[in-house]
Amino acid sequence: MGLFRYYPSNPKKLDPKMEKRIFIHSLLFPLAFVLVFWIVEIVEQTSGLSFVEFGVFPLHLDGLQGVLFSPFIHSDFNHLVSNSVPFFILLFMLVYFYRHISYRIFFQMYIMAGLCVWLGGREAWHIGASGVVYALAAFHFVSGIIRNDVRLLTLSAIVVFLYGGMVWGLLPIRPEISWEGHLWGAISGVVLAFYYRKYMIRRDKFDWEEEEDDDEEDDFTDNTGAISFTEATFTRDIDNSDEKLPK
Repeated sequence: MGLFRYYPSNPKKLDPKMEKRIFIHSLLFPLAFVLVFWIVEIVEQTSGLSFVEFGVFPLHLDGLQGVLFSPFIHSDFNHLVSNSVPFFILLFMLVYFYRHISYRIFFQMYIMAGLCVWLGGREAWHIGASGVVYALAAFHFVSGIIRNDVRLLTLSAIVVFLYGGMVWGLLPIRPEISWEGHLWGAISGVVLAFYYRKYMIRRDKFDWEEEEDDDEEDDFTDNTGAISFTEATFTRDIDNSDEKLPK
């Protein structure tokens, strides 16, 4: 398939030209998502429209569409910026390290996180990509622990450090924040990290490791966030009238 043409199935060291193509391809997939995020928000802000009702509204059929669309909807540009950077970095890591199955993992956590919010969230509109961000961060971090892979642990820790507050996002502290989206996203990432724990990932050395052990072969290894938040909006527009709903 064309989508995977840059990913040879033989897990041996790749030549520099092929490695460069894979690196670029790994950038394009998350970049495409982030660009769509920004286009949607620009259209919403400049047109005066509200796309909130494309979010997840738990246990209502017309809120089920949000499982697919809610990550593309943000309350404002601050909300969008807080999600865009960690989403891009963490999804790049997924595509680069997991290659052939990265798309499967991504769409599984994407659907799992949204569907769980629909089944177990508060009666409110849940919007934003941070549920997926939490899923990605949890997946990389737990996967790094399971595989004892310093690369995944280090890169995930950097994201959490630079965009601190992810742990607090799992707690019901602020009613306007969809902590359920964060929690279910993180749970989805943990579940998938265990499910794919035996998958072989690309294992590239960092510079400091090469200095410590120049003779070790660079190969695959076996066994194989952000102040990022999802909004919870508590008004539901039915027949052009606002109806306040309980939290």
